Amino acid sequence: MSYSEIAACLAYAVSVWLAARNNVHTWWIGIIGSMLYGWVFWSVQLYADVTLQLFFIATSITGWIHWLKGQGGDVLPVRRTQASHFFLLLLCAVVVAGGYGFLLHTFTNAWAPWLDSLILTFSVLAQFMLMGRRIENWYVWLAVNTLAVPLYMTRGLNLTAGLYFLFWINAWHGLYQWRKELRAS
Repeated sequence: MSYSEIAACLAYAVSVWLAARNNVHTWWIGIIGSMLYGWVFWSVQLYADVTLQLFFIATSITGWIHWLKGQGGDVLPVRRTQASHFFLLLLCAVVVAGGYGFLLHTFTNAWAPWLDSLILTFSVLAQFMLMGRRIENWYVWLAVNTLAVPLYMTRGLNLTAGLYFLFWINAWHGLYQWRKELRAS
């Protein structure tokens, strides 16, 4: 456990806690966590996770603006995704994970390239859904966190594995909170 992992863990814990509470400050705190975790994952050869952190930085900036301005300048409401569209998105994420996993397996010394790639693509999908305030983002985050905990434990990132277990619990809470808000609107 390094100081970088501890700082990244704290920043992400606050950011994800704020996301479940529908708080806009989730985005800038998440950027700090992504920068720190980029370094942590690089140091343990989880290159898909490094790519993911760069993606999170870019989408956090976009999400921050989108949440503040919404569509037409109004705050974006929580909403649902059509089931057929959601399943198509999941299928695409699995296919892309296969392609990226193949590249990592073939051209790098990545640890667990297939699983790492699946975590990457599902995280990308969940992040886009979160940015659009789609309630289904929480189901995808539940899958990501379920896969990430054992992977991070195998790489000695026990604090991060613990954090992702807390993210798993927080995803259930976020789903509950967002369902409540969706029903109220």
